Amino acid sequence: MNRTETISLVAGFAFLLLFARTASRGEQPKTTSVIVGNELHTAQATNTLNAQDELRKLASQGALPELRWPDYSDYRVQVQKFYEPTGYALAWIQDLRPTPQALAMITVFGEADNKGLDPADYDSLLWSSRLEKLQSASPTDLAHFDLAMTVSVMRYISDLHIGRVNPRYFHFGFDIEHNKYDLSRFVRERLVGSPDLEAALAAVEPPFDGYRRTEKALRLYLQLAQRDDGEQLTVPKQPIAIGDRYPGMKRLQRLLCLLGDLQPAACRAEATDVYTSPIADGVRHFQGRHGLQPDGRLDQATVRELNVPLSDRVSQLQLTLERWRWLPHEFSQPPIIVNIPEFRLRAIDEDDKVVLAMNVIVGRAMRQTPVFAKNMTYVIFRPYWDVPRSIERTEVVPNVEHDRFYLAKKNYEVVTHGGEVVLSNGRVSDEILRGLRDGTLEVRQRPGPGNALGLVKLMFPNEYNVYLHSTPSPELFARARRDFSHGCIRVEKPVELTTWVLRNNPGWDENRVQAAMQTGQDNNRVNLVKPIPVLILYGTAVVDANDEVYFFDDIYGHDAKLKRTLAKGYPYPSD
Repeated sequence: MNRTETISLVAGFAFLLLFARTASRGEQPKTTSVIVGNELHTAQATNTLNAQDELRKLASQGALPELRWPDYSDYRVQVQKFYEPTGYALAWIQDLRPTPQALAMITVFGEADNKGLDPADYDSLLWSSRLEKLQSASPTDLAHFDLAMTVSVMRYISDLHIGRVNPRYFHFGFDIEHNKYDLSRFVRERLVGSPDLEAALAAVEPPFDGYRRTEKALRLYLQLAQRDDGEQLTVPKQPIAIGDRYPGMKRLQRLLCLLGDLQPAACRAEATDVYTSPIADGVRHFQGRHGLQPDGRLDQATVRELNVPLSDRVSQLQLTLERWRWLPHEFSQPPIIVNIPEFRLRAIDEDDKVVLAMNVIVGRAMRQTPVFAKNMTYVIFRPYWDVPRSIERTEVVPNVEHDRFYLAKKNYEVVTHGGEVVLSNGRVSDEILRGLRDGTLEVRQRPGPGNALGLVKLMFPNEYNVYLHSTPSPELFARARRDFSHGCIRVEKPVELTTWVLRNNPGWDENRVQAAMQTGQDNNRVNLVKPIPVLILYGTAVVDANDEVYFFDDIYGHDAKLKRTLAKGYPYPSD
């Protein structure tokens, strides 16, 4: 719901319009009454005291039936802490009328979709009737209004600041506890009497340029979704090339123009059934923004992406904003960020600018790369690859059973748990095979160009045993979809990334990094002078510094799960 629609809901109430004009300045408007003298004050005082008693009783229950989501037990303690210092005095009503801050918050609730939130979660459609009741309010009405406002404000502030669902619920390695507000104190000190509510709310949101760009893109796609007619394009049996005829050309031109993928001159041209070069350029641009091979051919995969409803794109942006809110708001050093669905890594500088970007390869759906944040602390040149037990059991042992020289061919060796070499070459004996089967022996691959980890791995110790590393198979980086690994992340430009990582270590320039990788000591560990935060993220929508919007497949189904969880409403899972 936009601002105009929200205001129109309450436009019939003269007192609301009067207060709304002054809300942004934090002023109390002048009012008049036909009741004068002690009679008015006595009635107001009686109503207010009775409302306080009702409010004290309601706040202890953790539920308010007229809320869209009545159960607010997860906020009950914060609500009580909010009211107790004032003896449960009404916070959002003065002289039996809503305060300017209350009216301003009602407008904010109605515009929550611009923040990637659901206005209905904050009772956006219910406030008009509640405001009407205040014209002849009973103490119960006053208490219910005030409590509904407090709960809605707390929900909104928390949702905007740290997201609705705790990422731990999805087994994501982010800790939002250090970002949490003391909501009772924040609402009381920053909002209830705020002379500048807009500034107070702006400070609540994550402080990232990428977040703000995503929010801007969401507002655009909300408008585009309303303007689009949703017509579906015919999926071609064979790819459409320049000069071919395609019956959906008018819809294709119209959609590409709406999305900004087509040049203005091509938008003005009269559409025919012929697939032209300008249209192909628009398709190529669209493909580049949707994780497809940008070849300009109208194939089945491209048409399927073109047919995705824009409401689904809105949802992707909303879910991405939710995940932005889970991130730490401050970093000890500029971070490295990997976005799994995008298959992309970026290194960020002190000014929040991208200084290095590259393609990456991530885990397959059956061996997913986890979502988490840790600090990179060291680099290993020419590493061994310690084969994970799961891979040893499901892949290595069956191959050894088929070919007893399999390990020698792959440059593997067998070691004890303490690292003592049991077999460095040759045929695997029955005794060693039994050790591999029962897990008393391990397999590792010797360093070198053919090592699965390539010539360098960048370590940020974590419980998932996941890290960044180079690869002996660089040709895979040319593919549009790059989920091929067992969970670790292969990087396209290992020399450049390692040089950047070691920039604070004296003497480690690109030449030295190259030498360490090609001819240096095996398994050579170099500790970082300054640890570097590494964020492994999952966002199916990305907005770059030029406000170009990119969408990617939900390769692990995380979007679908988050969407289902949010649809259940409050109280959301806390862990």
